[in-house]
Amino acid sequence: MTDVMLQTVDLSYLAAAVLFMLGLKKLSSPATARAGNGLSMLGMTIAVAATLFKQEILSFNLIIIGVVIGGVIGAVAAKRVQMTAMPEMIAILNGCGGGASAMVAVSEYHRLSPRFETFLLITLLLSVIVGTVTFTGSVIAFSKLRGIISGRPIVYTAQRASNWLLGIVVICLTIGVCLSPANISVFYGLTFLSSLLGVLLVIPIGGADMPVVISLLNSLSGVAVSMTGFVLSNNALIIVGSLVGAAGLILTRLMCEAMNRSLTNVLFGAFGAVGKGVDVAGAAAVAGTIKSYTVEDAATMLENAGTVIITPGYGMAVAQAQHAVRELASLLENKGVKVRYAIHPVAGRMPGHMNVLLAEANVPYDKLFAMEDINADFAHTDVALVVGANDVVNPAARNVPSSPIYGMPILNVDQAKTVIVLKRSMRPGFAGIENELFLKDNTMMVFGDAKETLQKIIAYIKG
Repeated sequence: MTDVMLQTVDLSYLAAAVLFMLGLKKLSSPATARAGNGLSMLGMTIAVAATLFKQEILSFNLIIIGVVIGGVIGAVAAKRVQMTAMPEMIAILNGCGGGASAMVAVSEYHRLSPRFETFLLITLLLSVIVGTVTFTGSVIAFSKLRGIISGRPIVYTAQRASNWLLGIVVICLTIGVCLSPANISVFYGLTFLSSLLGVLLVIPIGGADMPVVISLLNSLSGVAVSMTGFVLSNNALIIVGSLVGAAGLILTRLMCEAMNRSLTNVLFGAFGAVGKGVDVAGAAAVAGTIKSYTVEDAATMLENAGTVIITPGYGMAVAQAQHAVRELASLLENKGVKVRYAIHPVAGRMPGHMNVLLAEANVPYDKLFAMEDINADFAHTDVALVVGANDVVNPAARNVPSSPIYGMPILNVDQAKTVIVLKRSMRPGFAGIENELFLKDNTMMVFGDAKETLQKIIAYIKG
């Protein structure tokens, strides 16, 4: 390949990198996220084309077959996936990224063995370790989100100690491969135990922490891709992986801050597990009486309000009630009611879950407010309508030091003049504790499927 061709490839990679960064920047806002996706897709197309050109492919047969199969699977999955199933989709895509990186590294190991440069071998092994951990961890996350296995933390005796021991064994095997690169048994032992480590790291994590887990696995998939880039001497993979890894790590930190918990506590705290002797009421009795109201009561309160803040949660996703929520909001606005939406950063099963659902229902972006931007307004709001949210609106996070969620920033819906809670039952949230909001004097509990309840409220208001 001539110098001009090499320079053309490098310039293409540079252009792709710029498009990736611009796309990532635009993903920070719902209003520009679609454009951000488009820029990133264009950047990836340029990077793939430049890579194929650089490698001087002799036969495109297998590449074409792979593109067709992958393209069909991706297109069908994207077309059929429901917005409520988007967390599972993200989880499995993270796994695919990690798995692909690991497979490329394994292939390179066999191609180059036993003659390795030290740096190349280290990056290759890191790609295998991080890639397999990401793949198996993502499969477990997908299974939890899909309901294939329990969404509750799965814990056992000496779990943390055994995970640390397994991690030490993985490090020892890594050193072993570095000392004896041709020892294929040690290499595949490392691959297997890394895969097992991914499983054991994710099974003790409950559904409440899935937004953090998904963003962390997303970061790890980026790290794996970046390591693979070093193995293949591919600048595009290094840049893309570094961007994804850094962005995912920043998002993970933000998610942890939103729950007022450390990453260590998320990974090893088994949040939501109920063990022997644990008081699931939050170690403190909650005083008050549940007051159940009818759909008509809720509808009357809403149409006579001046201001309403809607607070969605995972229950809205389960009931697929986002379109009914938007229809109710539009109906109230036509009657002169000021309606806004309060979004908790960890509501749902993935970062931005509520934003995605409401965007799918065509809720205007300027109606969506982050917790820190709207929390002070609840005290001056006539009605706070809670649709399927639980732990993220539990006042115990402020008032009960013995509660497992104490210190977690919450949406201050209890400070509104009236709180209407749409809930299927009194079943606790992922934290496994009673919600004292449901017992407050200003709370109206309306039991039933959120979508059906909202439709009945809409019908009553329409008359």
